[in-house]
Amino acid sequence: MKRIFGLLATHIIAVGIGFALGIYALPILIAPEAPPVSTIQSVEAKAQFTGTFDKERQDSDFLHWGEGKVALATDSISFMGELAPGPDYKLYLSPEFVETEDDFNRLKSTMVKVGDIKTFNQFMLPLDESVDIAQYNTVIVWCETFGQFITSAQYQ
Repeated sequence: MKRIFGLLATHIIAVGIGFALGIYALPILIAPEAPPVSTIQSVEAKAQFTGTFDKERQDSDFLHWGEGKVALATDSISFMGELAPGPDYKLYLSPEFVETEDDFNRLKSTMVKVGDIKTFNQFMLPLDESVDIAQYNTVIVWCETFGQFITSAQYQ
């Protein structure tokens, strides 16, 4: 009986670990190719604002972080650096600095969602022409599926 219980317990643990690794690895495996560095640099060259994603944000942790430079132009936002891989990342603009899940949820109705982040080392997202980046001061990476704060950068 002890042997059966031991085998059952170890198999349940192995399946749990495999499931967790699958959730972590799947976004990496299905990520599209990142935009070329030249595309990122062209956004940086015409950027009105820049900011820095930092691993040391209050609600960032060893699984949820980002670091690198974000550049905001009137028609696009680019990022060069690294994000912890994860599913369903969204980029938001906020009128107030945010570095916690509670702040994000409190201010979400005042934010504008820019788009989906599909790559983890660099990205470029187009901005809708109705979005005035000067009306906001912070860029936020948020995991929509799990309601998890990833990182933020204050740009003005």
